[in-house]
Amino acid sequence: MTSSYLAIDLGAESGRVMLGTLEDGRIVLEELSRFSNTPIRDGERMYWNIPALLDGIRAGLAKAGALGQTITSVSADAWGVDYVLFDEAGEIMEPVYHYRDPRTAEAEKTVLARVDWPTLFEETGVQYMLLNTSIQLCAEPPARLAKAAQLLTIADAINYLLSGVGKIEMSMASTTQLYNPRLAKWSERLIGALGLPSAIFPEVAAPATTLGPLKPDFAAETGLANLNVVASLSHDTACAVAACPAEGERWAYISSGTWSLMGLEILEPIITDACRELNFTNEIGYGGSIRLLKNIIGLWLVQECRRAWAAQGNEYSYADLAEQAGVAEPYVSVLNPSDPRFLAPDDMPQRIADTCRESGQSIPGTPGAVVRCALESLSLLYARTLCESEELVGWRANTVHIVGGGSRNELLNQLTADAANIHVVAGPTEATASGNVLVQAITAGAVTDLDEARQIVRNSFDTKIFEPKPSEAIEAARARFDQL
Repeated sequence: MTSSYLAIDLGAESGRVMLGTLEDGRIVLEELSRFSNTPIRDGERMYWNIPALLDGIRAGLAKAGALGQTITSVSADAWGVDYVLFDEAGEIMEPVYHYRDPRTAEAEKTVLARVDWPTLFEETGVQYMLLNTSIQLCAEPPARLAKAAQLLTIADAINYLLSGVGKIEMSMASTTQLYNPRLAKWSERLIGALGLPSAIFPEVAAPATTLGPLKPDFAAETGLANLNVVASLSHDTACAVAACPAEGERWAYISSGTWSLMGLEILEPIITDACRELNFTNEIGYGGSIRLLKNIIGLWLVQECRRAWAAQGNEYSYADLAEQAGVAEPYVSVLNPSDPRFLAPDDMPQRIADTCRESGQSIPGTPGAVVRCALESLSLLYARTLCESEELVGWRANTVHIVGGGSRNELLNQLTADAANIHVVAGPTEATASGNVLVQAITAGAVTDLDEARQIVRNSFDTKIFEPKPSEAIEAARARFDQL
């Protein structure tokens, strides 16, 4: 039996509408449309352009309608922490703040004056980051929050605009640092202590929840009749982990892109002093599983370098940079990708140079050397993160699955295998869209459970294996890295 679904997959740089078709135990994905996700910049301020995203989504849905196929449902997934406020009329309250907007620096002081860090973690199990939803909401003017009728995270806001039903799916709620995973509900303790209006927090939906039919205006505009809107897994990492081609229990994952989300899939949250001190997070996945993970800055370093070089008139493709990095001298300089200075956009090559200078290391002199420094440093951070996660659970992973767009970076894949001394399986690149579609298929009854979904992924996509190649140079670089 053949069934088809639409995944609206929103990322920090672009969005897509993907058609996923299941037949004979395999999934086939087709990109119907791709559109840019360009933040609005106003000096240092940064906002998301939700109307522009909706225009891109409408165009993709119209292409789906023009196919004349029977499509079962549609669901959006996106990054976490950011949100949309809606007023009593259901209209978007602009602006929709970007997680890199500088407003969180002052808001952090407000949060910590009201609730200490151990309490924040005890209630939510979420790692401490300046961009957390809890901190962002405390940056909001009270008058603006008073006018809001509902808060929805980005993907759930899109699902609401398509269906008229406003809920936050559990995988996304668990990333806000305002949700208690042990009680499976919003943390009344934190919401009250932070002075946030509890009425704006909507019902939390379990993964694979049907929200309702596509709104009549969208159905008429796109030609998609009888299409359900589903909250599959709203958080993109939850989708990506659901589509890991893993077998057994003791494996790790990296959802590799602008951010790298690295961790383990476990059965219960680990909310302990050790977990808090290592700054891991506990996020909910399909079937009540827990993603014990750490957010790592990821390929943002390379993306921002490429943007800076382009602004200087030097255009490099990612393939160009990977080739140049591949022939650059290895392990000359290392940096800590988690250094807060790397969070902000602009001037990334200069920041990398300044960091190397301050630590008494050679300054990378070419784009290839800069990228190699960033990738080697990232692989060393992956290795450290893997060891920390293994300490928390008390067992060792035998494989790291690297999924998402970053899994195309073969140099980074090999560096990761080398630094962590572990078997690496890279792919699929389309894990997020696959996970979104497969959970929709579970909702519709076309797929039985997550085990069957992962078997479908193994049947459908080629992967590439990278075996570790330990060396003295890696260990010398690790020693320098550990001193940073």
